[in-house]
Amino acid sequence: MSPAPPQLAQRDRLARRAGFARRASLVRHASLARHAGIAAALLFLLLLSPPVRHALQATMTTQMLLQNPLLVCVGILVGHALPARVLAPTESWNYRGVTGLTLASVAAALWMLPRLLDSSVTEPAIAVAKYLSVPLLIGLPFAVSWPRMSFIVRGVFLLEFTATCFRMGWLYLAWPERLCNNYLLDDQERLGWYLVLIGVTLCALIAGKLLWGRFDLRRTPEVRVPR
Repeated sequence: MSPAPPQLAQRDRLARRAGFARRASLVRHASLARHAGIAAALLFLLLLSPPVRHALQATMTTQMLLQNPLLVCVGILVGHALPARVLAPTESWNYRGVTGLTLASVAAALWMLPRLLDSSVTEPAIAVAKYLSVPLLIGLPFAVSWPRMSFIVRGVFLLEFTATCFRMGWLYLAWPERLCNNYLLDDQERLGWYLVLIGVTLCALIAGKLLWGRFDLRRTPEVRVPR
């Protein structure tokens, strides 16, 4: 038996509502992507300006804990601004975000080295490499990979990042001499204490999540690459 006319009318209304909701979602996503792109450009130009650049590079602490994270934010904003069709080819080799996470972790570890921190202040080529690689090799891969990561991958990443903060903090505190020619020993020790404090804070947050938080252990849906 065919559906009664009232049932057909109700189906049409539901279909129209679903279509309106999809179009509204697409418009909202496009608007957010546009705003993310504008924010990324403005933030990058701000970080490039000489007064801001010199202020953030004045101390070892501000360079590692302010300038570098802000450049990472530029890359994250770029990742949110890119359309899905541009990011689709990365899905074939960035399974569950592991490849992108590995790339971002290696690049981040390099820019935590005292030698590169020091050289980025005095050598223009290293500074250019920093302003390009930190957003594109850390922020962008992280933004693309984080939503694809499973619960376990995210946990491993957070634990490794926490351990890195402790390792680098211990290095800056225990080393008796200056590791960077452009920064004083007390600035190096201050950065070490800040890194240890960040590590302790992350440990407390992770412990609180394990004790009182909730976890979504459902399997991440497979991502299909359009052909």
